[in-house]
Amino acid sequence: MELPQSFVERMKGQLGADYTRFETALQQPAPVSIRLNKNKLQGQPNLPRVPWTETGYYLPSRPQFTLDPRLHAGAYYVQEASSMFLEQALRQHVDLSQSLRVLDLCGAPGGKSTHISSLISPDSLLVANEVIRIRASILAENVTKWGSGNVVVTNNDPRDFGRLPEFFDVMVVDAPCSGEGMFRKDPQAMNEWSDENVNLCAQRQQRILMDVWEALRPGGILIYSTCTWNLAENEKNIAWLADQENAQPLSLTLDPAWGVEATSLDGVSGYRFYPHQVQGEGFFLSVIRKAGEYEELQRSSKKKKYKLTHAGKKEQAMVSDWLLEPDRFAWVQYGEVISALPENLFEEVDQLYQNLYVIYAGTEIAEAKGKKLKPLQALALSQHLNKAAFRTEELDLEAALRYLRKEDIGMSGNSNDWILLQFENQPLGWAKQVGNRLNNYYPKEWRIRMELPQVLEFKSWGV
Repeated sequence: MELPQSFVERMKGQLGADYTRFETALQQPAPVSIRLNKNKLQGQPNLPRVPWTETGYYLPSRPQFTLDPRLHAGAYYVQEASSMFLEQALRQHVDLSQSLRVLDLCGAPGGKSTHISSLISPDSLLVANEVIRIRASILAENVTKWGSGNVVVTNNDPRDFGRLPEFFDVMVVDAPCSGEGMFRKDPQAMNEWSDENVNLCAQRQQRILMDVWEALRPGGILIYSTCTWNLAENEKNIAWLADQENAQPLSLTLDPAWGVEATSLDGVSGYRFYPHQVQGEGFFLSVIRKAGEYEELQRSSKKKKYKLTHAGKKEQAMVSDWLLEPDRFAWVQYGEVISALPENLFEEVDQLYQNLYVIYAGTEIAEAKGKKLKPLQALALSQHLNKAAFRTEELDLEAALRYLRKEDIGMSGNSNDWILLQFENQPLGWAKQVGNRLNNYYPKEWRIRMELPQVLEFKSWGV
């Protein structure tokens, strides 16, 4: 790895005598880490822990994740360990037991969004946004697989959130950056790096922060992060925002054993992850609180006009037992698709539909086909799925992977049932048995495209 010369000079000044250790660490293979979906995988894996999160673990080597059906089932997420530090910012400065409105502004591909959804209460709302459409589709896929059901995925520019003044209690801005912390994982990031690009990124980050600031309520928390090490994109940006908006910088309590480096600039606390000090990639995080006290606005007595439409009573009756605790949900219909939203979030989600471009919301339950309902993939992967309402079949590893490749698989019996296919008790999706034929309904855009090896291996990690 040949690092850019101006980057080398800056990091030598930044790290001093530690620079040699830093450069050596960049030549080593990147650690591999995962974060478990505690609502799908119970138990304690026989793996080393990522110390700043309750559900993160290191793997001894990088497996073929594509060939693990549990990944496709949303039972875990492959996430870089340093970025899981977001959990500390949320636990230390947010009352996660309350009903919250949270925005993950730059959400794709979904690591932080799925992490946040596991930390907030079930009656909280997470808006996971991505400005680039194709990446927003990937975000929606990963949110669907995680299956928490209280997430809305949007595809909007940061300035669009100005239509929702003081809407959010918490904002997470994992800003697009120069990517210095990803050099050993992504050589393209190193090839694109330059001092000029660093300055352009810093300016863009300031625009993003100012564009969304109005949507954060007074007293709300903004968590800012990047995967880069320079001051311009990190402390200087948050110091600038704090000065512009009279915001209060907040600090975090660290365990010295973690190896995270605390920094301070103009009263702003920052937290840096260096590969020679932590088992993870480059990362920076800072937290600030918006000035002022929040006052809940009085609801208007005027009858509201909603964009969302409730599903018909007949349709609701047909699908209500498909979820556990069905009374917790509002059943809405958008086109032919019937979805479930937490009942207490109906008005907030409708407000999002009226002001933003929503591409996915809640849990898509079924598609109405005349008098019949077709169960949808999101239902199969929902954490709230009532398995007892369906016939289930357990697949072995080869059959599960063939199903995920959208190939034909054999099934005994002769019926006309929808079947929930599982691997290791983790739902994968639907098939329809018609006589002695089995139709594979796995989404074609999600299918595994790589060829299966002759010898398949599966590691349980003890869970």
